[in-house]
Amino acid sequence: MAAVNELTLAELALVLAPEIAGAAAFDGWSEAAVAAAAATHGISADTARLVFPGGAMDMIAAWIARIDADMIEALPAERVGNLPIRERIRALVQFRLDALAGREEALRRALAVMAMPQNFARAARLAWHSADAMWRLAGDTATDYNHYTKRATLGALYTATLLVLVDDTSEDKAETRAFLSRRIDGVMRFEKAKARLLRSDEDSFSVMRLLGRLRYSAR
Repeated sequence: MAAVNELTLAELALVLAPEIAGAAAFDGWSEAAVAAAAATHGISADTARLVFPGGAMDMIAAWIARIDADMIEALPAERVGNLPIRERIRALVQFRLDALAGREEALRRALAVMAMPQNFARAARLAWHSADAMWRLAGDTATDYNHYTKRATLGALYTATLLVLVDDTSEDKAETRAFLSRRIDGVMRFEKAKARLLRSDEDSFSVMRLLGRLRYSAR
């Protein structure tokens, strides 16, 4: 990586994000947290503030982007591709949960910020982007409406798991792991049921489909 003083603002955001998350447990997602992170890297507080003009949501978005980037580097498609699909998803989500270890209070505060009405749309886009990254690493190539339903479902699963994580005091986060397993099982059952329904629909007689075939075959 280039020297800190040679990084773009976007690159600098990814560098500072983990330390900001560490400080956010005490200072919240605030300028104080940014200043503490900047000091760790020998960056002036004034420079660091320029990286996050949107305040708390910019800091949180950088933290999520850093986790996304670390996940993509640690678990490329060729590493998880030989696993069953449910194990691919489990490994990817678990990587993210492990990345949050020790940062539960920062996560709690981040979830509170993202739940504010003015931040909801951006929070939804961030969840979608993370879900998309996970599905791509899992080898999903769907381009039809399945592309959207899979990401919406995984995004909801991940968000629900985070809500369990912040209050989980069990050893090795056993409650969170069990919750994740149950939710993944539910998603897999849903996907199987959806596939059966689609096959049933494709195999059923359709007047409109018949008329369409007659129309084009007549040309």
